Amino acid sequence: MTTTGDPLSEVFAALADPTRRAILDRLAAGEATVNELAEPFPISLQAISKHLKVLERAGLITRGRDAQWRPCRLEAEPLREVAAWAEQYRRHWEGRYDQLDDYLQRLTKEKRHDHQSDDPKRP
Repeated sequence: MTTTGDPLSEVFAALADPTRRAILDRLAAGEATVNELAEPFPISLQAISKHLKVLERAGLITRGRDAQWRPCRLEAEPLREVAAWAEQYRRHWEGRYDQLDDYLQRLTKEKRHDHQSDDPKRP
């Protein structure tokens, strides 16, 4: 992954991989070592380390140093920025859903009105 200078693009690029998303899910439960993070995956430790470097470069994780133990921990701030960016689109789609709801309600009223007009028992 090349650096773009655009933090949001780097975060999205890091999140594009399911292994990296699974690593973040695991780190949401608490810090873990590289070995602990590698356990559920059928890939090498070297491959996990590459994934961790991508996540670290995007600012999604940090790696500490405690003697021989190098715990990784989730850094949620970049995810907050992604959520803020996506929020504008959520508002857009909610507005579209409201328009669709209004349209469907109008159709339902028209259909009821048409059925009442077709009913010979009704005046």
